[in-house]
Amino acid sequence: MSDTMKWDQLFPAGRQPSLEELDRYADSPLWPELRRYLKDAYGAEPRMDYSRCGLEPGWNVKFRKGSKALTTVYLRPGYVTAMISIAPKDEPEAEGVLLTCTAYTQELYRNTASSKMGRWLMLDLTSPEVLEDVKALLALRAKPRVNAR
Repeated sequence: MSDTMKWDQLFPAGRQPSLEELDRYADSPLWPELRRYLKDAYGAEPRMDYSRCGLEPGWNVKFRKGSKALTTVYLRPGYVTAMISIAPKDEPEAEGVLLTCTAYTQELYRNTASSKMGRWLMLDLTSPEVLEDVKALLALRAKPRVNAR
């Protein structure tokens, strides 16, 4: 795969990528670690969806716990971005959780506008610490299983 080609060019609407192709494109140990955590903590399996959204066109990966959306993951060359929605009712608790998060995640939260639908955080998974932030914020959406890693 060419590093210069964009994700939506490599995999147009009629060409769904395999999990192995996702892994190669993301080229990050944090991506399989996130998938493993979502499976262990929530029983969530990846589901591929094609989006024609002008801001994020192409295949993305959604994870759900039952009918509840946990996160949507967008593929980047060398990493992934996890989108987590913080509901307005969860914002006070989120602000407490953020005290334990990285400066990156705290700043992202402060710079993300709140709306009636909440805050939609786009977290670039570029370090193990940010992965821990993602796990902490996911727990606001749904409680993880006790023995999840």
